[in-house]
Amino acid sequence: MNLEEDVTSQVRAFVRWGWNDGRTESFAYTEIDGTVAFGADLRGDAWRRRLDKIGAAYVLNALSGDHREYLRLGGSGFLLGDGGLNYGREGIFEAYYTAHLWRGVFASPDLQRVARPGYNRDRGPVLVPSLRLHIDF
Repeated sequence: MNLEEDVTSQVRAFVRWGWNDGRTESFAYTEIDGTVAFGADLRGDAWRRRLDKIGAAYVLNALSGDHREYLRLGGSGFLLGDGGLNYGREGIFEAYYTAHLWRGVFASPDLQRVARPGYNRDRGPVLVPSLRLHIDF
């Protein structure tokens, strides 16, 4: 479920929720059985860059009980599994800036702070920097 709302002409907010029972593997992008996310972005009109945006989001991901137990016992999924799992929900804070470079070309530097990566309390936190490129044709 995804809900988005233009709070003002400059600010957009969102909340997303997803769930599955953990008994069917999904190869979409990662191993998640439950997720909730919320965030907002601000258009760049205030600094005379109307196509730019700055934004932040927080995501909390979880595994089902069956999935946790499988990994705790040493099982491997398509991304997870390196021995015993000391389970904790995975929390991700993300901040980004989307800059309009030229016509339909946008670049977005992004930084994520992941707490308990791979749902393991024995890991992290880690910082994940990235750069996205978006081109409209």
